[in-house]
Amino acid sequence: MDAAVVYKLGNSPRCEQFPEPVAGENEVVVHVLAASLKPVDKLIAGGSHYASPREVPFICGTDGVGRLDNGQRVFFGGCRPPYGAMAQRTVVPKAFIFPVPDGLNDELAAALPNPGVSAWLSLKYRAKLAPGENVLILGATGVTGGLAVRIARLLGAGRVVAAGRNQQVLESLLQRGADAVIRLDVPAEELKQAFVKEAGESGFQVVIDYLWGQPTEVFLSAITSAGFAAVGTETRLVQVGESAATSISLPAAVLRSTALTILGTAGIPPGDVLANALQQIMADGAAGRLQVNTARIPLAEVESAWQHSQSSVRMVITP
Repeated sequence: MDAAVVYKLGNSPRCEQFPEPVAGENEVVVHVLAASLKPVDKLIAGGSHYASPREVPFICGTDGVGRLDNGQRVFFGGCRPPYGAMAQRTVVPKAFIFPVPDGLNDELAAALPNPGVSAWLSLKYRAKLAPGENVLILGATGVTGGLAVRIARLLGAGRVVAAGRNQQVLESLLQRGADAVIRLDVPAEELKQAFVKEAGESGFQVVIDYLWGQPTEVFLSAITSAGFAAVGTETRLVQVGESAATSISLPAAVLRSTALTILGTAGIPPGDVLANALQQIMADGAAGRLQVNTARIPLAEVESAWQHSQSSVRMVITP
């Protein structure tokens, strides 16, 4: 069968022939219809992710949409190594397949669940966003960040502020649920004042951070008190990505002068939580409440696509 095969960590995959998968106990073979190309797929194939395989060759792709032998269309994940989603067929645990609503086409069914569930879990499961709370999305111009803006609004956020570098995408987010936007490609002091202005007196109760690095440092300096003062609100910052840098400098004064809680995404949540999030995201997608800009790429062109992905468009590989 055809598959996107990695022969050396760090190299782009090539469309090559690979042995057919055979299902074991409690597994099922999925005939793949589409698989999205995500940043995590590149990290895994590059060898820098904690889940990167240590043996080659292997097939790229963490999840996708396909059909079972009985014709049922499903979203799937957890492919058994060395198999992955970017192939004509793959093999996954039966526990990691989920029905796809009829209202979702294959491309959206492949592209939406991973970033949508990630955003939903960050907002609802980790940050425990409550209706009426104010939200800041750091890195809102990527696919996941843009969905986080929309999902925060669907979850009842009082005010949603989107921060990013792509001005065109930022402006579009004002039509998708953002109340205000912040340009990140400005001098640090100007950025700090923008954070202060948009936080206002009520502050941000939830911050979803896809960037880390300098933008996060500037935000933390913006919420650091200059003197002794009563704390008006708690800020819960969920660290999701590292698009700007892998580390930050965190002065002790930030933690002593603010009611700040920094959370991680905490890996994979309990099965019932994950299933509920996935069901909600796919229902919102089928109803037209959530959308992702996609580009359909044939599996034969995966090596070229690997080098030219865009942060605001999710490429979908089709066998």
